[in-house]
Amino acid sequence: MFVCLIPVFLFLIMLLYLDSYKLVSKPLLALCFAWGLLSAAGSFNMNTLLMKYLDISFKTYSGFVAPVVEETLKCALLWILIKKNKAGFMIDGAIYGFAIGATFSFAENLFYLSQYAESQSNLMIWITRGFGTAVMHSGTTAIFGILCMSALNRQSKLGWASTAGLLAAFLIHGIFNQFLVSPVVSTVIILLLVPLSITLIFSANEISIRNWLELEFDSEMGILRMIRKGQFASTKTGSFLVSMKDHFPGEVVLDMYCFIGLYLELSMKAKTMMMLKENDFEIPTDPDLLMKIRELKALKKSIGRGGYLAVAPVLRMSRKDLWKISMLEKM
Repeated sequence: MFVCLIPVFLFLIMLLYLDSYKLVSKPLLALCFAWGLLSAAGSFNMNTLLMKYLDISFKTYSGFVAPVVEETLKCALLWILIKKNKAGFMIDGAIYGFAIGATFSFAENLFYLSQYAESQSNLMIWITRGFGTAVMHSGTTAIFGILCMSALNRQSKLGWASTAGLLAAFLIHGIFNQFLVSPVVSTVIILLLVPLSITLIFSANEISIRNWLELEFDSEMGILRMIRKGQFASTKTGSFLVSMKDHFPGEVVLDMYCFIGLYLELSMKAKTMMMLKENDFEIPTDPDLLMKIRELKALKKSIGRGGYLAVAPVLRMSRKDLWKISMLEKM
């Protein structure tokens, strides 16, 4: 019967293995595990309360209300992590989501074991819960993370992305709970579709990360080299910044130049560390790293929102570019 507790964590280990760039933060992963347990307890209490007051059948509730309650609670922490730029790519968004769903299903299956282990001796029931329900719970939260990160990396708004992700999670969960086909067939479908879809998305995302690293690394190195040689002002980008003298005080423009140079240096350092991680090389320590990050934040504050918006197009800063700086703080 304890077979229902094992499969989903095997899938999580598989996802962590696929994360060749080691993007996942262990403290955040532990937080996701804890949230999975808390959201399971919260869902149980909320479902119990709603079923007491809603005059609907259990089948209707499990198909239309329970998915909304459970998926909303599961995805809440993941939404905050994405909002706070703690996830930069689809890979880490998916892993954090899968981890939340894994511990949610673990807690749910433990509850079913404690309540029905003696009365339900049919092994197929527990296999279905372990390979079907558990993977469904993990997959829906992972899909929420994937859809959010995919949309954000295309510069879409988080509100639309999270709404689409939640609707997808509600739909998958609701259809699964309706038992439109036999539980065994539902389990096989979930078992085939969820891991296969996530694996294919991971493969495509690995290529995307590699292209991002290679193309932007060369571009940033070229800009930084021109800045250090004093040739930056002769470029189109440099001319644009020179024109900012008409809109900002001279000292702010100087801070903008300093911000660009320091940002490029830290950005290249973050990409270098990612490549070292991918190839299992030891990451060298930099005693000045935290000081440089603090200086970058001070410069950002000094140039103000207007100055930051002016340099953002020059550096082509996206959410994943901002995430890589936050990643350095954990090194």
